[in-house]
Amino acid sequence: MSTTAPSPAPTPGLSWGTRVLRSRVLAALASPHGVDRYLELVNPMWAAEEVRARVVEVRRETPSVATVVLQPTSTWRGHRAGQYVQVGIDLPGSAKRLTRCFTVSSAASVPGEQITLTVRAHEDADGRQSVSKALGEVRPGTVLHLSQAQGAFTLDESPATPTNNHLLLLTGGSGITPAMSILRTLLRDGYDGRAGRKVTFLHYARSPEDQIYADELAAIAAADNDVTVHLRHGEQVFSELELRRLVPAYRDTDTWVCGPSGLTDLVTTAYAGSSRLRTELFKAPRAGAGSAGGDVAFTRSGAEGTNTGATLLEQAEALGLRPESGCRMGICFSCTSRKTEGTVRNVLTGATSSAPDEDIQICVSAPVGDCAVEL
Repeated sequence: MSTTAPSPAPTPGLSWGTRVLRSRVLAALASPHGVDRYLELVNPMWAAEEVRARVVEVRRETPSVATVVLQPTSTWRGHRAGQYVQVGIDLPGSAKRLTRCFTVSSAASVPGEQITLTVRAHEDADGRQSVSKALGEVRPGTVLHLSQAQGAFTLDESPATPTNNHLLLLTGGSGITPAMSILRTLLRDGYDGRAGRKVTFLHYARSPEDQIYADELAAIAAADNDVTVHLRHGEQVFSELELRRLVPAYRDTDTWVCGPSGLTDLVTTAYAGSSRLRTELFKAPRAGAGSAGGDVAFTRSGAEGTNTGATLLEQAEALGLRPESGCRMGICFSCTSRKTEGTVRNVLTGATSSAPDEDIQICVSAPVGDCAVEL
């Protein structure tokens, strides 16, 4: 006796058209490319599952930094302040898509709401076009590919659950972006001196000319909102003595830190294991080189080389390969590949694995001795 499985209940809040586009029947008809591939041909901003965004405006913050205003498709689920997205941009005249992760710099958003990314343009180490440089030069109307928002570097409260705890935002360079998203959200949602929320913002930049959001931070500092702004420029480096002067009880203060690894390491040492410290790195630690030993083989391409101790992604690129990658710091999983032999060490955690036929992130995996990967 045959039975018919019941149809899944419609998702609350979805329009009739969206439910049809996401139906199993239509997905089967569109196989193997998927519904979104066909919708994209009609209108790049139509999507059933994927997230895309049209560039609305590009604002210059400094000579090397730009803020890009984006209008996402209706599939965007919004973000919490401090989260990041993976951005994909198609190079003109090429089938290649560059991808990288960027923090959303605007205040927390709801589905379909405009967001901003603030990016510093730079070249990749080997001189190839970087995503950040491409974004800084992008024109309004360009359509980008986005992931949904990810990350746990977020404020654990909302207008419905406010606290009067002191908040410290400590950032360096481009690490200012998640902190600004948090601060903008607090100010937008009414967390000011009248609500009992005290905020200290401490930022390190190379020079006044390199200071991102200079005018906005000056306005915030001048307003009656109980936000104290301290900007440090030039050769000034983080000092525990200065931090103690600015925030005497800093180890008991909710603190968000984002910036170069050198800054983050100094702050982590100063906090001596305090549970009130939250950190976010925007560059992955590099693997040590020199004494790894053995050989590395990329079996699909036939490329082989002596193991240098660098990550598998770096060693593959040194041999002339161009494996898919995105964030290059173990976040986006776009570089995941199959390791068939050998042991690898995760350069973020130090953990090693010798399991055969396992999927690894080659951007944060360094081989220990002989290793073979399907690339």
